[in-house]
Amino acid sequence: MFGDNFFKKVEKKTNVDKNTILSLAKKLQNSNMKDEKVLRDMVQEISTLTGRPVEKEKEDKIVNAIIQDNVPKDIDKMF
Repeated sequence: MFGDNFFKKVEKKTNVDKNTILSLAKKLQNSNMKDEKVLRDMVQEISTLTGRPVEKEKEDKIVNAIIQDNVPKDIDKMF
């Protein structure tokens, strides 16, 4: 679905390698994306992986956007 160019862009912005991204994606696929605790745990895990802290207010916005299905469908355009 995503080419190497996409992963290179993500890695450059986040310092997270392709294998870690794919592992995280697999974990997300097997998770309940409507469970607030699961989502908050994932936000914190991604924050730790990227070394970028996420403030509580931003975490709330991310979690609410996912629960309400208000997430962009074309992820490639985000990078």
